[in-house]
Amino acid sequence: MYSFEPTEEQKMVIDAARRLAAREFRPRMRDSDEKGEPDPAWMDEGWALSLLPASIPEQFGGFGANSALTWVLAAEELAWGDLGATLALLAPNLVALPVLRAGSPEQKAMHLPAFCNDAWAPGAAALMEPRIAFDPFALETKAVRDNGGYRVTGTKCNVPFALESDWILVYAALDGKTQALLVPTNAPGVTVGERERNMGLRALPLYSVSFADCAVPASHLLGGEQGCDFDLLLAASRTALASMAVGVARAACDFALDYTRQRTAFGEPLARRQSIAFTLAELVTDIDAARLLVWEAAWNLDQGKDAVRAAAFALNFSSDMALRTADRAVQLLGGYGYVRDYPVELWLRNARAFGVLEGIATV
Repeated sequence: MYSFEPTEEQKMVIDAARRLAAREFRPRMRDSDEKGEPDPAWMDEGWALSLLPASIPEQFGGFGANSALTWVLAAEELAWGDLGATLALLAPNLVALPVLRAGSPEQKAMHLPAFCNDAWAPGAAALMEPRIAFDPFALETKAVRDNGGYRVTGTKCNVPFALESDWILVYAALDGKTQALLVPTNAPGVTVGERERNMGLRALPLYSVSFADCAVPASHLLGGEQGCDFDLLLAASRTALASMAVGVARAACDFALDYTRQRTAFGEPLARRQSIAFTLAELVTDIDAARLLVWEAAWNLDQGKDAVRAAAFALNFSSDMALRTADRAVQLLGGYGYVRDYPVELWLRNARAFGVLEGIATV
């Protein structure tokens, strides 16, 4: 049974992530959303936390061991500051942590040291496909065996930092199962499309990427000849997104609570009105419930247990809860909630992403 009390190390991580979110992410949130690009200070200040190097073993240049529970504690705090900044800062995880969890010894030695340097390095993973009823277990992107290697064909969407990264971790159907291949972005047959224009996450660069009969050496199949456990990687990704959904929901709820405490009508704060007080209490309860689901999924990952069910429950509940909370926050602000001078409309747009995006984060 996991404990509800963070370790001293985890408390330090929470505190550092909270200070970064309040000092760097939140003040730049609106400006980055309007400009449609991440602020370089996000990466510089965030990378100084050394979250990823702390998760990589010493033999590969890091100085620790990976913990999904520590990651979700940090991710919630960072997403409270800004979701786009959090996804941008943690983009290197998309390559590093799957390689750490499922890569062959040679793949770990080749890729992990690049994420232990002093400067932030982008990472890209391509899971989602531009079609209705997307199913990560029935991908249309195919990898077929050819001359001792593989050829990848298909189209992906919502690929973070595809244009800026040296490698893309591409998920494809191989022999009837979802597997992952490390594909250089400059490989023949790889085409990075225009940057996508989305409703939310405007500060996060997302691209479409097509693969036209792209040759990939056998050594680039994640996990080597036997492949990887995709269930594990998907559970880690869903757990990450669920933790960020909790952070976004908490941000919207906190703002709505402060607003209704300060805003008066008929001689009393709005928060004292029974209907509003009950709404806020329900939101706080749902946020706490979602957080516990996230912690359970992360704990299962750390214990080496099957986390597929727990991660699916955590993301399903947290994504709906985040959208509902942000929507309620807009309503509680009345007409001001729809005005861009207030952040709740931004949180509503960002919260919508949790229900439609897969594979853009991992722990």
